Amino acid sequence: MPEQATRLLSITLSLLIVFTASAGVAVAKLTPARHLSPQPPSVAGREPVQAAAAGGLAPYAAGAPMPDPATLAGRLTPLVRDARTRIGAVVTDVETRRTLFAADAGRPATPASTTKLITSVAALATLGPAHRIATRTVRGAGGAVVLVGGGDPTVTARPAPAPGDGTDGERPVYASLPDLARQTAAALKASGVREVRVDFDVSAYEGPRTAAGWKPNYLPDGELAPPSALTVDEGRVRPGDPTVPTRVANPPAAAAATFARLLARHGVKAEAGRRVTAPEGVARLGAVQSPTAAELVEHLMTESDNDVAEAMARQVAIKMGRPASFDGASRAVTEVLAGLGVRSGIQVNDGSGLSTANRITPAALAQVISVAASAARPELRAAITGMPVAGFSGTLNMPRYTAPSSRAGAGVVRAKTGTLAGVSTLAGVAYDADGRLLAFAFMMGDGEGAVDPGHLDRLAAAAASCGC
Repeated sequence: MPEQATRLLSITLSLLIVFTASAGVAVAKLTPARHLSPQPPSVAGREPVQAAAAGGLAPYAAGAPMPDPATLAGRLTPLVRDARTRIGAVVTDVETRRTLFAADAGRPATPASTTKLITSVAALATLGPAHRIATRTVRGAGGAVVLVGGGDPTVTARPAPAPGDGTDGERPVYASLPDLARQTAAALKASGVREVRVDFDVSAYEGPRTAAGWKPNYLPDGELAPPSALTVDEGRVRPGDPTVPTRVANPPAAAAATFARLLARHGVKAEAGRRVTAPEGVARLGAVQSPTAAELVEHLMTESDNDVAEAMARQVAIKMGRPASFDGASRAVTEVLAGLGVRSGIQVNDGSGLSTANRITPAALAQVISVAASAARPELRAAITGMPVAGFSGTLNMPRYTAPSSRAGAGVVRAKTGTLAGVSTLAGVAYDADGRLLAFAFMMGDGEGAVDPGHLDRLAAAAASCGC
């Protein structure tokens, strides 16, 4: 390898160590289509910034100065003015929370999937990063087995990856429906039961199937499954095939039917039953656990997973004693954020950001990011480490940050994207050229007309490359 390429690779890997704890490769369907290039973007040569000893983001390199607001404004203001549509923008210093640049930062805008930042921080603050969601089976009335959903949409009926098949470590270890069937069948056969009906309990959730501001095509197009306390493989008709987005119309009924077939494989004849509420105080037959909340947050942030985002919002509602509905979850999330000091600028109707009625200010987004990136709140760190790395992962993968005007942000910007028709948003963190950690939020469009996500990339790159 030529010496110059070797140095470039070393710099790239050093920067990724600072920013990358877990990054997925799937792309959210609401983002513009991308064509991957075989070559990584070049990364500006800098001294690598060291992470904090506790595993968090260091607020600044030793002796790193805070950017001069006037100089930073000189770089960003022309980019904001040159946009064809209105942009709300803010850049803050994470350590001091001081606003370094602002343009319409207090104007509420449609956040799209940057709503997931709000959901993720609220979930981690409420549940804790080690929280897991249980899916279980219990004995029901009339000799039935009741499959009880706890709200984990990542429960999978797919076989576990074989060791060495190349997929190890690509995703969290999801709760296994075949394992739950094995546990349940063993318990039933131990008590002499060889034939059952599989009923299902989805009482953990309530309310309508869609949120205010959702477009009527979301469910038919497979943007997500109808939110349910019991869903297998996110309700996908063909799990593992990203070319088939179609979801089942009734996720809990489909889950019960799949579970009945799995029981039969373990020697218990079974048929799918009906919706019930599991009796209180009955013995558990089996249980499986979701990945941790931190793993789920990193996954939903990197891959912009709508199903997991809605599930995490409802987990917040359950923990806060509110109804596990769109309204209850939205109220619970804003209540948690108020407790973290973000008391204004957030109005949401869902956890995923699909709602066109959501409104968040750039200032509120940057404030939430600063809280999550703070060394004082290590339990929130997965909301930062789950953000895609510019030019390398998730919804910021190539070709983003490969253009000359944004290349300076490759590898040093980490951010959550948001895309709806006529809306593009970008919110995250970046170390500037001096090693100072900045939080930013850029929000473009009002739902009408064309928007250019690349313009937001240029803003983030300009902030990251500022040694001012």
